[in-house]
Amino acid sequence: MNLTLRPSRNTLSPETTSRKRTLSALGNTTGSKPDGAAEEIHVPVFAFSSWMTWMCGCYGLVLLVLGVMGQKLPTRDEGLFQMQIRDKAQFHDSSVMPDGAEISGYLFRDTPKRYYFVVEEDNTPLLVTVTPCDAPLEWRLTLQELPEDRSGEGSGEPEPLEQQKQQVTANEGTELFTYKGNDVESFISTSSPSGLYQLEIISTEKDSNFKIYSTTTPESDQPYPELPYDPRVDVTALGRTTVTLAWKPTPTGSIMGQPIQYCVVINKEHNFKSLCAAEAKMSLDDAFMIAPKPGRDFSPFDFAHFGFVPSENDFKDRSLTTNRALSNKMSRPYIPKPKVADIQKICIGNKNIFTVTDLKPDMQYYFDVFAVNTGTNMSTAYVGTFARTKEEAKQKTLELKDGKVTDVFIKRKGSKFLRFAPVSSHQRVTLFVHACLDAVQVQVRRDGKLVLSQNVEGVRQFQLRGKPKAKYLIRLRGSRKGASTLKVLASTRAGGKQPFPALPEDTRIKAFDKLRTCSSVTVAWLGTQERNKYCVYKREVSESYGEEHRRREQNQCAGPESRRKSEKVLCKYFHSANLQKAVTTETITGLEAGKSYLLDVYVVGHSGHSVKYQSKLVKTRKYC
Repeated sequence: MNLTLRPSRNTLSPETTSRKRTLSALGNTTGSKPDGAAEEIHVPVFAFSSWMTWMCGCYGLVLLVLGVMGQKLPTRDEGLFQMQIRDKAQFHDSSVMPDGAEISGYLFRDTPKRYYFVVEEDNTPLLVTVTPCDAPLEWRLTLQELPEDRSGEGSGEPEPLEQQKQQVTANEGTELFTYKGNDVESFISTSSPSGLYQLEIISTEKDSNFKIYSTTTPESDQPYPELPYDPRVDVTALGRTTVTLAWKPTPTGSIMGQPIQYCVVINKEHNFKSLCAAEAKMSLDDAFMIAPKPGRDFSPFDFAHFGFVPSENDFKDRSLTTNRALSNKMSRPYIPKPKVADIQKICIGNKNIFTVTDLKPDMQYYFDVFAVNTGTNMSTAYVGTFARTKEEAKQKTLELKDGKVTDVFIKRKGSKFLRFAPVSSHQRVTLFVHACLDAVQVQVRRDGKLVLSQNVEGVRQFQLRGKPKAKYLIRLRGSRKGASTLKVLASTRAGGKQPFPALPEDTRIKAFDKLRTCSSVTVAWLGTQERNKYCVYKREVSESYGEEHRRREQNQCAGPESRRKSEKVLCKYFHSANLQKAVTTETITGLEAGKSYLLDVYVVGHSGHSVKYQSKLVKTRKYC
């Protein structure tokens, strides 16, 4: 059974009839109706309620905006305006532009969007602002006269839908303003004629976000913070890792008393012309999904990401091959999100001086400042700036003398450069590196070519192939844990006695627990095939002395000369032709019962340079 609905006649005024025709055309820009079709609307009984709800929602929304809320300067109904602002959801995905509120939109590439609004009185001020976020936009504003009732009788008889559409869309209207670019651009008029205004926006480069603001009361609204007379951001101080910025405060906050905060954006690519452009760059992978191409089948993955859960019957119509292909498809690719270090946004309250820290030396950065009205969440961009941080201080290069030991100190995470330029021709260079504390990184370049890169702990010896008149640049990079101390020696002399003593692979001291007494301990350590002098020292420590204390005091470059005479136990020479038997033991006596002692063994080379074994913490028995 069908129900026939006929519009009643002579119930609407001519002005309302004209407005309804306009709204009908705007609300159905995609519909069509064959010529000569009946004016009756046939609706199934079971769908009558849904049809009425839909019709009331669509026409009620447009009538609310363009009919009831038509702005008439300067007597705008602020009560209705505030209701309009609070209920922004009514404008979601709508072609109607609200008066006095900023709306956000999304454009697919090469797909234009059109927005409409009505100015009912002549000589009305008008402001339209478009803010591109992701890409340059093309937009234009046109004016069309409101369709009038041709009969003049005000019968209220609606014209066919297609005829209404043609009245609004067939006429291109008068072009008022056009713009192409990525600047925040506005059309402003102090006296605009009444009529239907159309804003058309398109993005030809890529899918893009944008914002629109329009008002018929620009003098009283002032939603965007006002820029000062000098809107530039100045660099007042520049360092290797810091940049200090300063700018003049916005009159909106300092004079008008509006709630204002400043947000600073730092990046390495370019300045931004709007805050939404910077935020879009920061959250590329959190933005809208890349839309499927027309005609492409949706998969369950697509529905899940758009907030819909597919039912079991949704995909039964598809062939087994299609379903298998969909199940094997990878998820739609996302644009990589910039690293956190590449772009940062910092909101600093109402201060107009800010120091950016943790920058990299000798790197160019771009700085933008945005004044944000925290009441409306609308922002204005200052004129951004850029600056290059200072270079790292050029370090002096130490010259190494052939066969001489050089002491080197490196700050935490620092580095030092050494240069070795042998006077005579040579076939080989022997390099000794003694890392006194933590491990260090050693790099050697011969005439610019990298020939060695190693981490060194303790004493290491390297043999480098020589070249006539070759020059060597040695870079030492310190530890992240703390400062580093090293002894470095480079020599071209073959054979002879070496300045540093030879060390075994294992430089630990072993204590024999079963041989402990109340007054003595027995220890052992490894030697080498080279005859060297070994000196043993002891020092009483407290009960709380632990592994952490021992690690901090483990400076292998500190020789016996730094110890007290009372701490010396003995010195002896030792070596073995058989490395497997190169072990020596020593019993240390004269200790007190139940006390802790720190034992050190120093091996002294022929030239007097010494190396300390790893310290050993021992404790005598308390009861015997």
